[in-house]
Amino acid sequence: MMALLSALWFGILTSISPCPLATNIAAVSFLSKKIDRPRMVFWSGLAYTLGRMTAYAILGSLIISSLAGVPTVANFLQKYMNKILGPLLIVVGLFLLDMLRLKFSGFSLSREKQNTLAEAGVFGSFALGVVFALSFCPISAALFFGSLIPLAVNSDFGIVFPFIYGIGTGLPVLVFAVGLSLGIHSMARWFNKVAKLEIYMRKVTGAIFVLVGIYYIWMYIVPK
Repeated sequence: MMALLSALWFGILTSISPCPLATNIAAVSFLSKKIDRPRMVFWSGLAYTLGRMTAYAILGSLIISSLAGVPTVANFLQKYMNKILGPLLIVVGLFLLDMLRLKFSGFSLSREKQNTLAEAGVFGSFALGVVFALSFCPISAALFFGSLIPLAVNSDFGIVFPFIYGIGTGLPVLVFAVGLSLGIHSMARWFNKVAKLEIYMRKVTGAIFVLVGIYYIWMYIVPK
């Protein structure tokens, strides 16, 4: 249960990190244009979230299945995963603490194409979610590849983790869409307040990663 909650938290943290937050704000701005059609706002927000979930679920499943499907890799991970996790968690923690930086980008769309998808209704919102999910930046890449995938590989139900992570990444936009569809126009202010908390939540999570990484190194690497 804790592992699944961790996957959800990684997704939420990703959604309010600077680079993914920019894409979510873009999605929110598109939804806001349809405020006179509450039902469309809700379905577009849901489709956007499902698009993110689908992208992460497929990508994560392919990676996990590939790792688990190669006997030598599976045996290596089973034998050394706990030793690998320590240094890996520290590196991810340092990224979250802004002590390590890396230029990295995934797929991207021009503003015009984003607007085209946003105006294409539910299917366009779904496609927008897929594209934005694959627009990795250092923080989202560190959380997805450096934290979620090792956590999933180390679990019997790991195939579910990318799906849960995807829910977390689209949750703020979905909550915003539900709020708008119910006529709660103050949701925009709430969204901005949550965005301002990102740096504190990221720092706390980064510190926890470093501490847990040190613990793993002490338990599984340092000779007793």
